[in-house]
Amino acid sequence: MSLTLRTNFGCTEAVISDDGGLKSFYHVADVLSDELKVKFLNKEDDFDTIDWEFRFKGYTLTLHYSIYTGISIFPAKTRDALNKENKAVVELANLLEGKLLAEHKHIA
Repeated sequence: MSLTLRTNFGCTEAVISDDGGLKSFYHVADVLSDELKVKFLNKEDDFDTIDWEFRFKGYTLTLHYSIYTGISIFPAKTRDALNKENKAVVELANLLEGKLLAEHKHIA
């Protein structure tokens, strides 16, 4: 996993996997809930996208999956996101990257 940050939505988006499938999405969701104690508040599952909102350090973020763009995390407010929300995305992505890399090393 290599963390990529982009600002296509007008906010900071942390790309967890640009080619990840549904299995990877659910694995990331499990790591967030099991290891980082995130509780998902709102789940929207569509044909080609999934958006699950959750709170992290007081900010509402979205775990996003798209068959076209992969798995990412961004502020729920997107273009109206505060700088602190964008920083929370980066902090969470770094924590998540560490957990996923540790799992990969343990398996390998």
